[in-house]
Amino acid sequence: MIDLMGKKWWFFILSGIIILPGIISLGLYGLNLGVDFTGGALLEYKFENKLDKEDIRREFISSGIEVSGIVETGEASYIVKTKPINEQKIIEVKKSLSEKFGQVEELRVENVGPTIGVETTRNAFVSLGLASAMIVIYLALAFRKVPKPTSPWRFGVTAVIALLHDVLLLVGLFSLLGHFLKVEVDVLFVTAALTVVGFSVHDTIVVFDRIRENLPKHLSRNFSEVANISVTQTLARSLNTSLTVVFVLLALLLFGGETIRWFTVALLAGIISGTYSSIFNATALLVLWEEKLGH
Repeated sequence: MIDLMGKKWWFFILSGIIILPGIISLGLYGLNLGVDFTGGALLEYKFENKLDKEDIRREFISSGIEVSGIVETGEASYIVKTKPINEQKIIEVKKSLSEKFGQVEELRVENVGPTIGVETTRNAFVSLGLASAMIVIYLALAFRKVPKPTSPWRFGVTAVIALLHDVLLLVGLFSLLGHFLKVEVDVLFVTAALTVVGFSVHDTIVVFDRIRENLPKHLSRNFSEVANISVTQTLARSLNTSLTVVFVLLALLLFGGETIRWFTVALLAGIISGTYSSIFNATALLVLWEEKLGH
């Protein structure tokens, strides 16, 4: 049997190498926030024929409207993201588009004010903080019968540290994508991040529950050995579960269309990271903590 827990420092180093570029990017560039956070307008139009995005952008700019992004949603359909604009401007730009490109059908008009954007940002952080706190409490209760001197609270804390690693990797990745590919962070990104949190904890609980079951069976062994046995027993199950999800997400990425492309990328990156961190980082952190306490 491979001594995976004996290589825990290599897992920590690998995680550090993976998330370091994202942390640097966050410090230098931050995130390219979408209208859900900054405030602005989403205007969706359907044209008679397929158009070049730059032609649409130029028409908006000539009307005095600043465009932050254009997304093709279907055959001759486009979502235009702009800074906040009033009703009169919306009427004027539609008229201008009709004169330039022929018949235009207005499919959607959404205005998000700066106040709502600030509230969305606050709610995103509150959601993540609340989810983390509830996970710690839930795991502490679920593992309250683990043999002493192991503490159930250590299971909860290490699980949250591992999932925060996944969130940090995801945020760092989108900071890089935002800087180099102009990818915006919107409410769908927050949805993806919270989904990744849930998936990551799910995998972690599988490993931790096997540790809880094995502790009474291997009283003569130290905690690291029991953890290593448990990871080995659950490794195939965790990888198989994650691979099925990854295959579905790859199909969505290839055939799901542009509107959900970056949402799918966020889920894909987060679930791959979550699988790695729940098997190696969370358990390795728990082993390190127990070793420091002499268990």
